[in-house]
Amino acid sequence: MAYYGKCIETVIEKLDTFTPKRDNPEQFLEAVATSLQVLSPQTQSFVLEVLSGCLEYRKLLTIVVDAFYVEDGRLCLRVDHSRFMVICYLATFLLEELGFQLFCNIIKSQPVDKMCKFLRFFFNPVHLCSWIKDEWSLIYEPAHVKENWIDPLMRWQPKVQELISHLEGMSASQSSPLKTKAKVTEPKEFNLTAPRPRTIPAPEPVPVVAKPRPVPQSTYQPPKEQQQLETVKRHNRRKAEELLLRANIEELRCAMPRSCGEPVQGSKQQLRLQFPPRIRKTPKLTFYRPDNVPVKLNTTAILREGALYQRQVEQELQRVDKLVDGAGDFSEFLEWQKKMQAKDREEQLAASECRRLQGKLSHEEAILARQSLMQENKQRVEQQKEQMAKLMLQHAERRLREDRSRKELVEQVIEGQKNVKAAQTKLAKGRRQTVQEVIEESRGLLRRRAQAAQEEQRRRCELISQLRALETQPTLKGKLVDLTQTPGYGLEGEMSIVELRERLALLKENQRRKEEEKRDQIIQGKRTKSQELQNTVEQISLCRAAMGRSAALRWEEKKALAAAREAPSQDERVQQLRRRISERAAERSRQAALLHVSAPRAAGPKPRAQLEAQHWLELERSRERRLQALQQGGSGPGPARRLEAA
Repeated sequence: MAYYGKCIETVIEKLDTFTPKRDNPEQFLEAVATSLQVLSPQTQSFVLEVLSGCLEYRKLLTIVVDAFYVEDGRLCLRVDHSRFMVICYLATFLLEELGFQLFCNIIKSQPVDKMCKFLRFFFNPVHLCSWIKDEWSLIYEPAHVKENWIDPLMRWQPKVQELISHLEGMSASQSSPLKTKAKVTEPKEFNLTAPRPRTIPAPEPVPVVAKPRPVPQSTYQPPKEQQQLETVKRHNRRKAEELLLRANIEELRCAMPRSCGEPVQGSKQQLRLQFPPRIRKTPKLTFYRPDNVPVKLNTTAILREGALYQRQVEQELQRVDKLVDGAGDFSEFLEWQKKMQAKDREEQLAASECRRLQGKLSHEEAILARQSLMQENKQRVEQQKEQMAKLMLQHAERRLREDRSRKELVEQVIEGQKNVKAAQTKLAKGRRQTVQEVIEESRGLLRRRAQAAQEEQRRRCELISQLRALETQPTLKGKLVDLTQTPGYGLEGEMSIVELRERLALLKENQRRKEEEKRDQIIQGKRTKSQELQNTVEQISLCRAAMGRSAALRWEEKKALAAAREAPSQDERVQQLRRRISERAAERSRQAALLHVSAPRAAGPKPRAQLEAQHWLELERSRERRLQALQQGGSGPGPARRLEAA
C-alpha cells in the first residue's frame, strides 16, 4: 500500500503543477517523463498513464469533483482537489484493468475519511443515473457514456459500498483508542518568590497650630456706609413722591388762561413766589397777511395757473347761465327715467322670451333636420346600391368586350407575324434612303457654313484695318471752353456757366432776406408771448388777491363765531359750576402749600427698627394724601372744562 500511496502522491504533485491556460498537455507530459526517469519503469508507466488520463478527461472529472465540493465536501480542503480527480479517474476508467483488490489497496493508502465521503458521493446511484450522466452526455455521446462508463460503475457499486462500510469501520476503530489514551491535564503551582514584609513607618509628629485671633464684632454688624446709603435713598424717594404728587395735582396749569383782573388768593401768591411765572393768558390770534413778495414763476407754471383760473371762471359762468335759464326740478326727469326703465325692462323680458322661443324653435328644427338627414341617408344608400349593381353589370360587359378584343388582337398578331419579313426588308430600304438624304444635306450645310465663315473673316479684317488707320491719324487734345455758351444737349433748363453763377447769387440773396424776415417774426412772436404772459400774471395776481380777500372774510366770520361761542354765559348752572371750580382751586392750592413745608430733620441717630417703622409710616401718609388729592380733583372739572370756563 505504501508503494501505491507514493505513486498516487507523485501523480497528485505533478497534477497540481499543471495550468490549463498556460501549459500544453503534450509538452507537460514530456517534461514529467524526463523528471520521472529516476523511478522504475513500472512506476513511471503507471504515473504517466494516470496523469495523461486525468489531463485527457479533465472536464469530466472536474464536473464530479466540483459538485462534490458543493454538496458533501464543503468541509474538505481545496488542496485535495487533484486527489479526488485521480480517485475519480481510477474508479471510472481503470477499475476493470486494475481489479477491485488493487483499487482497494490504493484507496486504503489515502486518508480514510476523505475517501469515504468521496466514494459515497460518487457511487451514489441517484447521482450516477441523473446529473452525472446528463453532464457527461453534454460532452460525449449519451450512448457511449452509458455503455462504457455509467453501466460499469453501476456494476461495481455494491462492492464499493462494502469497501465504504469497511473504511468507516477502520476510521471508527482508529479514532476510539485515541480517545482512551488522552490524559487529563494536571495543573501545577507556580514557583513564585515570597514577598518580603513591609516595614511599618514611624508616626510623624503632630504640628502645633498657633491660637487664632477671635472674629471681630464688626463682621456681624452692618457697615455705616450702608446705613447712610439707605437714609439717602429714603430721603430721595420721599422727595420724588412729593414731586409726583405736586405734578399730579397741578397738571396742565399752563393751559389755563386767566384774566388779569381776577383776584388771586394768598396761597396762590405763595406758589407764585416758589415756582417760576407761568403764561396765564393766550395771546389774541390774528389773521396773517403775507406781504406781496413777487415770486418768480416759469412760463409753464404761469400758463398752467392761468388756465386753471380761466377754467374756474368758465365753470362759474356756465353754472350762472344754467341758473338764469331756469334749471327745473328732477321730478320730470325721474318720471321719464322710470318710464324708460319700465320700457327697457319690458324690452328685456320680450328679448328673453324671444331667445327662449328661438331656442325651442332651434331644438325642433334640429330634430326635423336629424330626421330628414336619416331619410336622405337611406335614399343615398339605396341609390348607391343601385349604382353598384349598374357598375357590376357594366364591369361584366366590359370584361366581355375586352375578351373579344383580346382574341381579335391575337388573331391580328398571328397574321402580322406572317408578313414580318416583307415588312423588315421594306423598312431597311426606307432607312437606307433616309440615311443617304441626311448625309447629302449635312454635306451641303457644312459647305455653306464654311463659305459664311470665310466671308465673316474677310469683313473683320477690313474693319481692323480701318480702325488701325483711324488710330494713326493725329487728334487735338486741348479743348476751348466758352463760359457764356450753352452746351446744347437739349435738356430742360439748360444754361451757361455765367448764367448759373448769376442765378446762384440771386438765390443766396433771397435766402438771406428770408432769414431776416423769419428772425423778425420770431422776435415779434417772443414779444407777443411775453405780453400775454404779463397779462396772465396780472390776471393771476388779481385772482389771488380776490381769493385772499374771500379767505380773510371767511376767517373773520369763523373768528366772530368762535368769539360768540366763547362769550361768558349768564346761566345759573354755569355760575354755580364756576364757583365750585374756584373753591376746588383754592382747596388744591392750600394742599399744595402744606406739601411744600419742609419736615424737621432728626436730631440724632435712631435705631434701625425705629427708622424702618418711620419710613413705612411716611409711605402710608403720602399714599393717603395722594388718594385724597385725587378724589378732590376728580370731583372738580377736568382740563377741558377748565379751559372752557376760562
